[in-house]
Parts: sequence; structure tokens; C-alpha cells
Amino acid sequence: MLDYASLKVIWWLLVGVLLVGFAIMDGHDMGVGTLLPFVGRDDTERRVIINTVGPHWDGNQVWFITGGGAIFAAWPLVYATAFSGFYWAMLVVLWSLFFRPVGFDYRSKIDNPSWRRLWDWGLFIGGAVPPLIFGVAFGNLLQGVPFHFDSTLQSTYEGSFWALLNPFALLCGVVSSSMITLHGAVYLAHRTEGDIQRRALVWVKVAGWLLLAAFSVAGVWLASGIEGYVITSVIDPNSLPDPLAKTVSRASGAWLANYRHWPLTLLVPMLAYMGTLGAMGLARRGHTFAAFWASAIALTGIIGTAGVSMFPFVMPSSSHPEASLTVWDSVSSHLTLGLMLGATLIFMPIIIIYTRWAYRVMRGKVTAAYVRENSHSAY
Repeated sequence: MLDYASLKVIWWLLVGVLLVGFAIMDGHDMGVGTLLPFVGRDDTERRVIINTVGPHWDGNQVWFITGGGAIFAAWPLVYATAFSGFYWAMLVVLWSLFFRPVGFDYRSKIDNPSWRRLWDWGLFIGGAVPPLIFGVAFGNLLQGVPFHFDSTLQSTYEGSFWALLNPFALLCGVVSSSMITLHGAVYLAHRTEGDIQRRALVWVKVAGWLLLAAFSVAGVWLASGIEGYVITSVIDPNSLPDPLAKTVSRASGAWLANYRHWPLTLLVPMLAYMGTLGAMGLARRGHTFAAFWASAIALTGIIGTAGVSMFPFVMPSSSHPEASLTVWDSVSSHLTLGLMLGATLIFMPIIIIYTRWAYRVMRGKVTAAYVRENSHSAY
């Protein structure tokens, strides 16, 4: 079995992979839901839009569930502390997600304009709210979250729901929302044609430029106006987890330290710019499939930038910096991480193979003619 320190870093990478997988696979159907009321001008067009993601959206939830489960199993202290501090925010996400299964399954079962319009906005909420909240959560992590541990390692959150909605966190929410909207617009342009495709391409441009602007402003703000965290004591990566066995200080520009120590990590934020510009350019030229993967690269770069900037911190504490949770001291046991890694190496390829097969079987354009011909079976 790998040594404990290696497993800690591997699971930091794997959690990042799961978050990226969730953003790519579940993100494009959330982006489509966000665009539904604006790109579809009548009931037929909106059914076309829904049917681009209808067969896949529930399968894509695997990434969301697996990501949450991985955090619970690999980083139990992070899971407990985050879900305590972000309790109401997580409930907002959960409540908004309730609209998705009901909206997809029941929206078109009654031929009533008011009924269908209601569920169109329900699908919009289910698609737009989670990315916004997730972005706000990451914005708060970069600033630090007010919590501490007692002698029994029971965490106490000292903030409030409204304190989470600070300017920098809301800006990160804009970054998250715009990247998911871009991803959904590119996917919609790939799966549709005619007027719907043309409107989707307009949103590719709008969301792309908004993403570039918001990501750039957030980067400047993070570098110049937000203090990062630095471990100032000696850390033994192979030691048993104890979040109180270290000292931590705050310093301006500390979130840039990893880029100075490992210059190659600068490629990670560059992926965000290159992927976004590539998605916009490829989509404009009609290469929508390539644009989808360019957008996926942009998502990888944005999420990776947050991870690289904070490493080894996972959940810093703004009120008691020494209680900050890191890759080294918030993990499960050596045996647990090893067993989970084995299970991941078995089941992750199965998920990827199944997902690829499902998308291959149901590939192609969704058209108004298809919806009319399959009115009783289509979404």
C-alpha cells in the first residue's frame, strides 16, 4: 500500500477530479436549464432544449453524489465542518435541485401553458442556483470560514448565512455561474440547429466574455486584497490527522505562493483563459464538439486554480487560523484511503465507459420535428 502522505495528496487530486467531472458532466445540463427560459421562445423550442439533456441529466448526478461521498469518506472533518457552516446554503442547493427531477418528468405531461411555464422556471432555478451557491462557497473558502474546534475536535461555526454573501464570494458566484452557462450554451449549440442554435451561440459569447472578466477581477482581488494562509510550523505528512497540531498565519499574497514555488502551476489558470477563448472561437466557426471540450478545459482550469492556490489548505479558518483544515490533517485513516483508492480504480472506469456509451447512443441533433413525432414519449 502507498504511504500515508502519498495517499493524502492522491485523494486531494481525486476530489479535484470528481469536482471537475461534476462541473463538466452535470454542469452542461445545469447550463442548459439556466438558458431554457431565454433561448426557447415557444413550447416546441423549449421541449427541444429539454430533450438535449433529458436522457442524461439523472445519470450525470452520479458525479455529484460521488463527489459528496468522496469528501465524506476521505475528508470527514471537512465534510462535517462545511455542512455545519454552510448548512443553509446547502439546503438552498438541495431545495433548488428538487425542481429538476419533477420538472423533467412532469413538465410535458399536461398540455397547459401555465403548467409548462411554471416548470420551465423550475428547471431554470434547478440549473442556475446550484452553480451560484457553489461559487459563493469557494469564494468564502478562499477568504476563510469562521470556525474552531474544541478539545474533542467538535467544530463550532461562528458565522451566519448572510455573512457568506460578501462581495468577493458573490463575484466567485458570477465566475461559477458564467462558466456553467458557457458550458451549457456550447452543448446546446452542438445538439440543436436553426434559431435555437443561433441564440445559444449568442449566449456562448455573452457568458464567455463575462467569465473572462469576472475570473480576471477575482484573480486581481485575490492577489492584492485578500490575505491567504501559511503553515508556519513543521508538518509531518505521514502523521495522524490532528488539525490543532500546527500554527498558521495570514499574509497578503499568500495564495500566490504555490505559483512562485512551482512555476509550472501557472499553466492551470492559463487553461481557464485558453479554454474559454477556444470555446468561443470554435463555436463561432461551427466546431461545436471541439468547443465543448475547450469549455471543459476552461472549467478544469478555473476549479484547478482554486485548488492550486489554496494547497495544502482545504478549509481555512478565519477566526482561529490554527484550526484550518488541510490535506495533511483532515483526512481519514491510512487504511480507509487505501481501500477507497482501490474501489475508485475499479468503479471510476466503469462510470466513464458507461457515460461515453450513453452519450454515443443518444448523440445527434434534437429537432422540432423529432419532438412533434415523439410528443408522447419525449420530455
